[in-house]
Amino acid sequence: MSERPTRRGFAARPADPEHWVKAADAAPRSNEAGAFSARLTIDVTPDLRGRIKVAAFRRGVTVAEALRELLAREFPPNPGDPS
Repeated sequence: MSERPTRRGFAARPADPEHWVKAADAAPRSNEAGAFSARLTIDVTPDLRGRIKVAAFRRGVTVAEALRELLAREFPPNPGDPS
C-alpha cells in the first residue's frame, strides 16, 4: 500500500525563528491602514479595556489606532534595522 505524503499544516511555523517573525513582511499592502497585517492579542482586565476604549473615543480614534500609536512610541524602530 502506498504511504500518504507528508503534508505541512496550513498553520505550521517556520523552523527558523527569524524567518517566522519576518514572515508577515512578505506582502505589505499599499494603503497605510492595511500595512498592519500582523495581529497581536493581549489579555487585559475589563476595567483597563474600558479605560482604553473611552480614551480612544475621546481622542476620536479607534482602539486599534490608539494602541498602534502607543506601541510605535514605546518601541521605535532601531536605526540599524532594515525597514
